[in-house]
Amino acid sequence: MTQHIRISEVGLRDGLQSIDRVMSTEAKKAWILAEVAAGVTEMEVGSFVPPSLLPQMADTAEIVAFAKTVPELAVVALVPNLKGAERAIAAGVDKMSIPFSMSETHSLKNVRKNHAEMLEQIAAIARLVAAQPEGQRPQFEVGLSTAFGCTMEGPVPEDQVVRLAEQTIAAGVAEVCLSDTTGYANPAQVRRLVRAVKAAVGADRLNTLHLHNTRGLGLANVLAGLEEGITTFDSSMGGIGGCPFAPGASGNIVTEDLVFMLEAMGLHTGIDIAGLIEVRRIIAEALPGEPLYGFIPDAGVTLGFERVVG
Repeated sequence: MTQHIRISEVGLRDGLQSIDRVMSTEAKKAWILAEVAAGVTEMEVGSFVPPSLLPQMADTAEIVAFAKTVPELAVVALVPNLKGAERAIAAGVDKMSIPFSMSETHSLKNVRKNHAEMLEQIAAIARLVAAQPEGQRPQFEVGLSTAFGCTMEGPVPEDQVVRLAEQTIAAGVAEVCLSDTTGYANPAQVRRLVRAVKAAVGADRLNTLHLHNTRGLGLANVLAGLEEGITTFDSSMGGIGGCPFAPGASGNIVTEDLVFMLEAMGLHTGIDIAGLIEVRRIIAEALPGEPLYGFIPDAGVTLGFERVVG
């Protein structure tokens, strides 16, 4: 059987939070419908942060409510703390993720909490999830951000990442994700850190990588992750996105290019590239002048590509 790889679209959150222009709620809804029509089954549609900090995310509750009406879509939102988690659960998300910076400097800048305080928040959210009625508990994932390096601290010790991953799981979390927030990762590092974290917390507790293409290594890092058994990859339409609290961190992996690479390798995503091009048109119209990246939208797929994956 052909292995299935899940693409989790994060452009509506990670992408839009990084640009000054606020996309209209209606355009966001059109984006969701078009990308689901193209075959995407999981989307991070916003974050429950104060609108004063990120006005781009002010309509997240409405967007979650809309996305929940779309069949076969896993609706994900980012939460910065317990209060955000309460709002996300009230909105009905299927999955929520909290960023836990492996760099304490970045953690203080991003969420104003040190490592000990973040672990307390994570444990409190895990208890909140466990207290929900059975069948109504969202999946709770912790994104181990700046896991591969930090623009403020530089290299982050790998044993520190492993130790914090273990403490995260001990706090009651279902799963962790390794996040290359700053685009520092290289394929050898990805292989090494994925192996180390899986060995420490269990192979079933690490299935997702959130990678950036800041230095052109995004797809190479995906390949390294695949070789270590990773089955879910975050990406963003047009490659928009980054972290506004990590200077120089830009460039999510381009969804269009990622899907092409995986399908060309004989892996199965269930996503139609022509459908993604329609999504790209919606984004371009809603964000005129905003740079969109990617090779496939310009070069097209290779001759015979449809026969390879059909």
